[in-house]
Amino acid sequence: MNDEFSVAACWQGRFDETALQQWAGKLLAGLDGKPVSLGLVFMSPDFFPYASQVLEILRVHAHIPLLAGCSSSGLICGDQELEGASGIALALYSLPGAKLKGVRFTEAQAQEADGATYWHHQTGVGPTETNGWLTFIDPYHFMELENWLRSWNTSYSSHPLYGGRASGNNQEQLTQIYLDGEVYEDGGVAISVGGDVKLTGVVSQGCTPIGDTWTLTRVDHNLIQQIANRPAYTVLAETFQKLPLAEQQKARGNLLIGLVMNEYLENYHRGDFLVRTLIGGDPSSGILAVGALPRPGQTIQFQRRDAVAASEDLREMLGRERDHLGGAPIYGGCLCCCNGRGKNLFGRANHDAGMVQQELGSMGLAGFFCNGEIGPVSGKNYLHSYTASLALFVKK
Repeated sequence: MNDEFSVAACWQGRFDETALQQWAGKLLAGLDGKPVSLGLVFMSPDFFPYASQVLEILRVHAHIPLLAGCSSSGLICGDQELEGASGIALALYSLPGAKLKGVRFTEAQAQEADGATYWHHQTGVGPTETNGWLTFIDPYHFMELENWLRSWNTSYSSHPLYGGRASGNNQEQLTQIYLDGEVYEDGGVAISVGGDVKLTGVVSQGCTPIGDTWTLTRVDHNLIQQIANRPAYTVLAETFQKLPLAEQQKARGNLLIGLVMNEYLENYHRGDFLVRTLIGGDPSSGILAVGALPRPGQTIQFQRRDAVAASEDLREMLGRERDHLGGAPIYGGCLCCCNGRGKNLFGRANHDAGMVQQELGSMGLAGFFCNGEIGPVSGKNYLHSYTASLALFVKK
């Protein structure tokens, strides 16, 4: 799968130095002489012993000045999703006028991060020097992710951050993170996209709103006690009971809560809610426990997540982004999907990657199945689940 400024392909053979050299060179030829600005690479765990060699082969034979990525048990390439497959996904991007920088960050840095300028000094990238960030993170040894996100949002408050947590060998709790020729087993890497290229995209949380919007009136940490001055559990139960029987069947076991992150909007639509789990509810006390820290006065709406809702959500969000771009050239993309999507959710392969190509047009697209996805909601970056986070390289 390729277009004028990006190409992507998947290697599904075993490690073979000569064959990989030829494969990388062939992919480079697909850019018709345009210089490579960035390469993104994703490898299945069986390539762990050869990762350093693979990175060097790709850098040399595909002429990649900046190479980043991570391991994954599922690869995305073009319009294909190769779940549980052995291989390497590689995309090459020619980004005219882009100013790119790759940085490595660690658990120790995330622990000490303090102040609005901390990450400016650590990365060497100021807020006026970037248009957005792409990140890949180890899920097993980087325990300060939420603190890192908070401090990162403070340092780069108006800049989108897309990406996800790597997957790999779950039994040994081992993943790999790649930056140029280096292989890391902890921390993360981030790519700053600046200059004449902006980073934009789509965060599809796989839900559809149900019932009315409500205002939280009594909250204690992650316990919602009252909604609109009524027991929270009662409001949820009534919302469920008002659904048609067919909708009740879909919603049973698939209910979540959406928290509005921008209260200044006149109307709320898909993409305006941060979706979080409903951990449980107590009919006697009327309390709902949720996987977030909502605040009194915040607007919420209950959500349903299933295959139909996820498909509708992604299609609508992609269409909205297409309209928003208004014909601006898309140089390529990176798709980070939850490992709970794919065949597990939709019952068939290639759903998300195929829809991206259908709705936005053919592009060089690579990505992976994640242990948690990262992307912005209402201008602030969050960690998500069951989400498709699509980063797009677009002419500024």
